[in-house]
Amino acid sequence: MKKDSDYIKILDFLAEAGQLKRVKRSGWWTCGINDCESVADHSFRCAIIGFCLAKIEKCDFNKTAIICLFNDLHEARINDMHKVVQRYILLRDAEKKASKEQVKDLFYGIGKNIMSMMNELWEDKSKESIIARDADILECMLQGKEYYDQGFTQAKEFYIKPYKLLKTKSARKLARYIKKWDSRSWCSKLAVVER
Repeated sequence: MKKDSDYIKILDFLAEAGQLKRVKRSGWWTCGINDCESVADHSFRCAIIGFCLAKIEKCDFNKTAIICLFNDLHEARINDMHKVVQRYILLRDAEKKASKEQVKDLFYGIGKNIMSMMNELWEDKSKESIIARDADILECMLQGKEYYDQGFTQAKEFYIKPYKLLKTKSARKLARYIKKWDSRSWCSKLAVVER
């Protein structure tokens, strides 16, 4: 039987995870986008992308999506740091330390499971972790294209440059389409009214 304090620890963890709704993705500031997506926004779509890529690559889609969801959890403590900041800080060490501290007190194996997946991601130990990393990159590329289509021309670098970082065939294929895709096309297709 677990103590009340063990359940409070889970609530504290969930509240901390909720901070990601307020942490803004800092890379967009370099493009002049002040009202940009949050880390939670990014993680949500990253998990969906990971699920889709894993289905295409015939891998464990549930595991991949979960890795994607927890990928940036540490940013609730250390914030999101764009590439210029990462030039001066050993980010991976901070990510690992924050992640370990965030989950160390969670019972029923919750913390162990999260850390196991994070270690897998950091070490590219499995196909699912490689797909999750590709999903993270693809989500940034998609968001960059959406911002570009909204008139933020500096966001173009975010959907052009990362292509070379992608490892899976399905992610590279999707990335090639992003370059010529109109991010508003899904909406305009639905807006057609037939009479």
